[in-house]
Amino acid sequence: MFKIRPLLSALVNHIQLIDRNGCKFLCTMMSEESPDQQAAKLLKRPNEENEESAERAAKRVKAEGEHTEDDKKYPKKKVVLLLAYSGKGYYGMQRNPKNSQFRTIEDDLVTALVKSGCIPENHGDDMKKMSFQRCARTDKGVSAAGQVVSLKLRLIEDIIEKINEHLPPQIKVLGLKRVTQGFNSKNNCDARTYCYMLPTVAFSPKDYDTEKAAAFRLEPETLQKANRLFTLYKGTHNFHNFTSQKAPTDPSARRYITEMSCGEPFVRNSYEFAVITVRGQSFMLHQIRKMIGLVIAVIKGYAKEQVMERSWGQEKVDVPKAPGLGLVLERVHFDRYNKRFGGDGLHERLEWDREEEAIKAFKEAHIYPTIIETECEEGSMVSWMATLPIHDFEATVSETQDSKDQKQENADEGNNSD
Repeated sequence: MFKIRPLLSALVNHIQLIDRNGCKFLCTMMSEESPDQQAAKLLKRPNEENEESAERAAKRVKAEGEHTEDDKKYPKKKVVLLLAYSGKGYYGMQRNPKNSQFRTIEDDLVTALVKSGCIPENHGDDMKKMSFQRCARTDKGVSAAGQVVSLKLRLIEDIIEKINEHLPPQIKVLGLKRVTQGFNSKNNCDARTYCYMLPTVAFSPKDYDTEKAAAFRLEPETLQKANRLFTLYKGTHNFHNFTSQKAPTDPSARRYITEMSCGEPFVRNSYEFAVITVRGQSFMLHQIRKMIGLVIAVIKGYAKEQVMERSWGQEKVDVPKAPGLGLVLERVHFDRYNKRFGGDGLHERLEWDREEEAIKAFKEAHIYPTIIETECEEGSMVSWMATLPIHDFEATVSETQDSKDQKQENADEGNNSD
């Protein structure tokens, strides 16, 4: 008994000493395993946890090595792509990674760029890596015949053909040109030209029987009046009433319009159509559709002509927004860039004369038929005309019917751009 107590006391003191030194070797004392075996056992779990991340890192290094080889063979260069697309079925141009369920034109374009080998796969996840910029955002359902995007990509052989192989028929790259390293398609753009195709029944009197929309023909006097009203938009005005959530004191609401007119009518599928052309420095969300909507309201007799002048003032005016179906981004202009770099012998002018036939062919094959057939079948313009009586063009309003609709659209669509 007396012999055991000293032994127990010594053991307790030894354990306390070990604890004070921050080590726990009791198990080691009681184990017959070698130090190497114990170390292997201690490291086994962290190694298992790190095994998967190490494998991912190896794959990433391998992929980066492949990308490096591709970049050596095809160095990335700053270019612009001339893009045409029919917007039907898409939620606008601009990609929105937070709402991937809303398919956009850029979603399909980036996928094609990756599959064709023009950009590394990780550039598709982060578009800033390829310095991507579109010249103009387009809203849901809006088409383009002359969209221009700037980006850095590998100049592979037969690049346009290879990109188009991975694009759906309603999106097509029509041209490519090298540009300066600092080029930005949005910031370097001087002006944008849009067209809006609409059935001329939009200009019919408000008591016209829309069941006979196909039989309507536009009178020359009405066309002249419409063009006189469109001319009023020329110059610089405060367009805060022609977009959403823009205060009248916001300097960005002031926009410069250089041209706006409606062309001669023509008949397609028994319906008469006309094309409105507008050119401006830049446009805000829904601005063009509201400019057209207000003129239609005046022509039809729902609003007085004076409302146009009042809409550029400080008060809030209820401005109706025409359907998006007929809107097409026709052309973008780079006059200053062309003047500075177009004649330096190193860079091409950003003009697309050689692509004009391809642009025209795409419009005739994909854009115009879609607008005309959809309008004839669904009657989006006639349906929208039925909403004009609910707009109050005389009173100053705190919340217009259109702003209520916009809130609902934002909630439903998740991605609105113009």
